[in-house]
Amino acid sequence: MKKSASRKAFEVFNVIFMILLSVVMLYPFLYVASCSVSSSASIQAGRVGLIPEGFNIDAYRAIIGYKVIWRSYGNTIYYTVLGTAINLIMTMLGAYPLSRSDFYGRGVFTVIIAITMYFSGGLIPTFLTINALGMYDTVWAIVLPGAISTMNMIIMRTFFQGIPDALEEAAIIDGASDMQVLIRIILPLSVPSIMTIGMFYAVGHWNSWFPPLIYFRTSTKYPLQLVLRQIVIENNTNELEAMQQGMYIEDETKMNSSAETLKYAVIMVSAIPILCVYPFVQKYFVKGVMIGSIKG
Repeated sequence: MKKSASRKAFEVFNVIFMILLSVVMLYPFLYVASCSVSSSASIQAGRVGLIPEGFNIDAYRAIIGYKVIWRSYGNTIYYTVLGTAINLIMTMLGAYPLSRSDFYGRGVFTVIIAITMYFSGGLIPTFLTINALGMYDTVWAIVLPGAISTMNMIIMRTFFQGIPDALEEAAIIDGASDMQVLIRIILPLSVPSIMTIGMFYAVGHWNSWFPPLIYFRTSTKYPLQLVLRQIVIENNTNELEAMQQGMYIEDETKMNSSAETLKYAVIMVSAIPILCVYPFVQKYFVKGVMIGSIKG
C-alpha cells in the first residue's frame, strides 16, 4: 500500500521528534556517568562532556569501601521488595471484586475509591495517624500508607474485566471458590498487567526518600535515596569526608574537588540496579498498560 505524502511527512516528524526526545533524556544520564569516572580537575575545569577525561574509578572504589552505602542499599532492597509485595497483593485483592459484574455496589465502591485520587487527609493528619498507631520509625510507616495506588488498581481491574467470564464460570461449576478463581485462573492470565504495575510500584519504592525523611529518626534505617539526598543536595560533609578517606586524599583543594566526583558516582550507583531490572520487564509494558487501559 503506497503511503501518501502527508503520511511520510508524519513518519519523518515522528522519527526526528523521538531522536530529539531520546537525546534530551539520555544526555543527563550519560553526563553523570562520564563525570563519575573523570578526574576531579577535569570536572572543576568544565572540560568533561559525554566522553570522560582523565579516566579513573577512585570514586567507585571509595563508595565500595563505605559501609553506609551498602547498609542503605540493603534497606532500599528490603523496603522495595516488601513494599512491592504488599502493593501487588492489596491491588489484586481490590481490583478483582471490582471487576466482577455480580459484585453488589461495585459502582459505589469505585466512586469512593476514585475520590482518593483527588483528596487526601494531608501530611500532618497522616503523620499523627502513623505516630498514634505506633508505626513511627518502623518499616510499616513506609510500606503501609501507600499500599494501594488507585490508578494502578483501576488499570488492573480493567485488565481483569478483559478476561472471558466463561473461564470463571467453568471454574465455579467445578467447585472453585472466589479465591481459587483469582489465584488459579485470573492471576496466571494477568502476568503482563502484574509485571507492569509491579515495576511501577518497585520504581516508586526505590526512588522514595520523603517518607523515610519524615518517619525515620534512626539513621541506620535510611534508604539509599535518602543518603544520596544528604550527599548531593544537603552537601553532607561528614558523609563525603568518610568516603574520601577511601581515596587517600591529603591535599584540601583536591579533597574539595573530589567531592563532586563522589556525588556523581553515588548517583550512578543508586540508578544502575533499577536500570538493570527494567529490560526484563519491558516486554510486558505495552501489553500490560494498553490492554488494561482500553478494554472495559
